[in-house]
Amino acid sequence: MAGLGAGSGRGQKPLVADRRYQATKAAPARTTSGKGGSGSGGGGNSGGRRPSSSAPRRKPAPRRGLISRFFRWIFGMVWAVVWRVSVVCGLILGGIIFYFYAQLPDVNALLDARARGSVTMLDRTDTVFAWRGETFGGQITADTVSPYLLHAVVATEDKRFYHHFGISPRGIASAIRINLSEGRSAFSGNGGSTITQQVAKLLCLGVPYDAKQWKSESDYEADCRSGGLWRKAKEVPFAMAMEAKYSKNEILTIYFNRAYLGAGTRGFEAAAQRYFGISANKVNPAQAAMLAGLLKAPSTYAPTNNLKRSQDRANVIIDLMAEQGYLTAAEAAEAHAHPAQLSEAAASQSGGFFADWVMESAPDFLTKKTTEDVVIKTTLDQEIQRDAEQALVSIFDTKLKAGSKAQAAVVVMSADGAVRAMVGGRKTEAAGSFNRATQALRQTGSAFKPFVYAAAMDLGWSPADFVEDVPLTINIRGSGPWTPKNYDGEFKGLITLTQALAESRNIPAVRVSEAVGREKVREIAAGFGLDSDLAAGPALALGASESTLLTMTGAYAGILNGGSSVIPYGLRELRIKGDEGDPLMGAGGGIGQRVISETAAQELTYMMTQVVERGTGTRARLDGRPAAGKTGTTQAARDAWFIGFTADYVVGVWMGYDDNTPLKGVTGGGIPAEIWHEVMVRINKGLPVHDLQVIVPEPRVPPSPTAPDGTAQPDPYTRPYDPNAEVAPGTTQPLDEALGGQVQQPRRDLIEDVLRDILGGN
Repeated sequence: MAGLGAGSGRGQKPLVADRRYQATKAAPARTTSGKGGSGSGGGGNSGGRRPSSSAPRRKPAPRRGLISRFFRWIFGMVWAVVWRVSVVCGLILGGIIFYFYAQLPDVNALLDARARGSVTMLDRTDTVFAWRGETFGGQITADTVSPYLLHAVVATEDKRFYHHFGISPRGIASAIRINLSEGRSAFSGNGGSTITQQVAKLLCLGVPYDAKQWKSESDYEADCRSGGLWRKAKEVPFAMAMEAKYSKNEILTIYFNRAYLGAGTRGFEAAAQRYFGISANKVNPAQAAMLAGLLKAPSTYAPTNNLKRSQDRANVIIDLMAEQGYLTAAEAAEAHAHPAQLSEAAASQSGGFFADWVMESAPDFLTKKTTEDVVIKTTLDQEIQRDAEQALVSIFDTKLKAGSKAQAAVVVMSADGAVRAMVGGRKTEAAGSFNRATQALRQTGSAFKPFVYAAAMDLGWSPADFVEDVPLTINIRGSGPWTPKNYDGEFKGLITLTQALAESRNIPAVRVSEAVGREKVREIAAGFGLDSDLAAGPALALGASESTLLTMTGAYAGILNGGSSVIPYGLRELRIKGDEGDPLMGAGGGIGQRVISETAAQELTYMMTQVVERGTGTRARLDGRPAAGKTGTTQAARDAWFIGFTADYVVGVWMGYDDNTPLKGVTGGGIPAEIWHEVMVRINKGLPVHDLQVIVPEPRVPPSPTAPDGTAQPDPYTRPYDPNAEVAPGTTQPLDEALGGQVQQPRRDLIEDVLRDILGGN
C-alpha cells in the first residue's frame, strides 16, 4: 500500500486532494529540517515542507464570512422595511393626492378669491378716482396676459416651473440652507415654494372660508399663509394633485387671478388697472416687472405706497428676466431707462376722505359688506380736490410754525349741495382715517350768527335796521345772570344789523336773537340743517352749539341758493358693475324745502358781503370777484372757522386741534380766511365772474345821534341803490329778472323802542 502511494503512478491519477489535505493537516507538526516523504503519514512526521507564507492569513477567513453574512442580513432587513414602508407611504400619498384631485373644481371656479365685492368710485366726469374693498378686475388667463408679465412671474417666482411636478426639492433644500444660515428654523422664512405650492396656499389647501370659524377674512388668509413643517407636508400632495388635475397654464391662470397685489387689488388685471390704468394684457416689460415684484410683499412694494421702492424692486426683476432669456439686452436697457409710472388717478391719491364719506352715505350691504362689485358715480371734481389740498398745504407751510400739530378741514360744494371736494385733515391718510370734515363735532362760534340774522330778515327786518351794542345782562332761570361780551371788549352804541354782523359783535347778535325769539332762530337753523342739539339758552346766538364742517357748509349753501335747505351729497348713482338696468340708488341729497324767503336770503347775502369787504373777513377778499362769508372763533379760540361763497361755490374751512387745545393767535378771520381765499382763487381760476344775488338796503338815519358831535350819522355799511352806478365788489345788485326790474325794500316802523322795552339795558 505504501508502494502504491509512492509509486510512479502507473495507470493511476495522483491523489492531489489527499496530498493537499495531508499538507494542510500536517503543516503545524512539521520541522524545519528533513524532506517530506513520499510514503505514509509517518514520513510526514520525520520531515516536511516549510509552511506557506500565506497560511496565517487564511486563518480568519471564517470570521470575515460571518461578519459579511451579518451585514448582508442587516441590509436585507433594512431594505425589506424600507421598501415596504415606501410602498405604504406611496400608497398613502397617492391616496391623498387622489383625494385632493377629486375635490378640485373646474379652473373657472377658482379665479375669484373674494368673499366680498368691491366698490369703484367715479368722479363727476365718470373717471375712476378711488377703490374700496378688494378689487377684482376681471378674469385673465395665461394665454391672454401680456407675455412680459407671464415671463416676469416665472423668472421671479419659479424658474423651473415648467420642469417639475409641483414641488422642487432643490428649491426646498436651498430655502432650508438660507433659513439656517440666517438663524431661523429650517422651515421659517424662505419656503422654497414653487408657483404651484403658492397657488395651493392661495386656495388654502381647499379649505373654504367659514364666517363662523374665522373672525375675519384676514384671519382666515393669515392661517392659509402660515408656514412650518406641517403646512409644507400638506402642501406637497395638494400641489401634486393640482399638477395632475390642471395644465401648467391653468395653474398660472389661477395664480394670475387670485394673488393679492396691494392697494386692495386681487389679481393682476385689477392691479394693472389700479396702478397703470390699463389691462394686464397690455403692460410693457417695466410695468410687468413692477407687478411681478409685488408678489414678494404686496404692501411694502405697492407703488402707491412708495414708488421708488417699487421701481427698485422692478429693476431686480428686469435683470432676472434678461438672465433667463426673456428679455433682450436692448429691452432690459429700455425698461431700466423708463421705469413704470403710476396713472394719474393712482398717483394723485386725492379724494380719500371724500370716498370714505360716500361709503358711509350708502347702506353697508351695498358698500362695506357688499358681496357684489359696485360702481358709484360721485360729485367729486378731481381738479378742485387737488386745488383744495394744495391750497391747504400752501398756507400751512408758510403760515404755521414747523412741527405744529394744528389740523384743518376744507369742504367745497355747489349751491345745490353737491360736494366737489373734501379735505379731512392736513395729510392724506389711509382709508377709514378720522375725517375732520364730517366726523368732528365742533362749536361753531360766530359762524352761526348768519342764521340769527336770517330769522330777522325772514320776519321783515332790514340790514339797515338798528340794534344797540351796549352792555347787556340776561337773567337765566336756574343759572342766574348772564352777561355776554364783545371780543374786543368795546361797545359801539346804536349800529345797523349789517355792521353788527360784519364786525361779528356778540351783544347785538344776542339782542336780535332774543327779539325774534330763540325758537325762531332754532327753527331757521334746523331748516338749514343745523339741528344737532342746538343750545337752549341765549348763548344759542353765539354759536354755543356744535356742528360738523360739512353741515355748516351745506347750511351756507342754502343762503347762496336763495333760502332753500340743502342736503350735502356726494353719491350721484350706485349700480352693480356690468348691470345696465336702472341704478340701485340715485342722488341722496340736493335742494330741499324753502326755509327763508328769497328776499331775506338776498338781504342776508348782502350783509355777508360786508363781512368780507370791510368786516372781520377782509383777508378772504377776492380781487374782482364778489364774495360773501362769515368768520367764527369759539371760546378760548379752540375752533376757528371761515365759511363763505361766490356765485359758483361754497367753501367751508375749519381749523383747530384734535385734542381741543386752544389756538394761539388764530381767529376765523386769520389763517382760516387765508385758506378760504387760497382755495377760492385756485378753484375759480379761468371761470367767468358772476354776480351774487343781493339786495342793498336803503340807508337809514339812526333815531338818535351817535356821533361825538351830536350829529346823526348814516350807516357806513349801507349804500343807496343806484341802478346806473358801477357796482363795487361785494355790493352787486340782484338780477332784473329775479326782482322785476326794481329793488324790493320792505317798509316797517323802527323797532328800537320795542327792543329796549323787551331787553332792557344795564
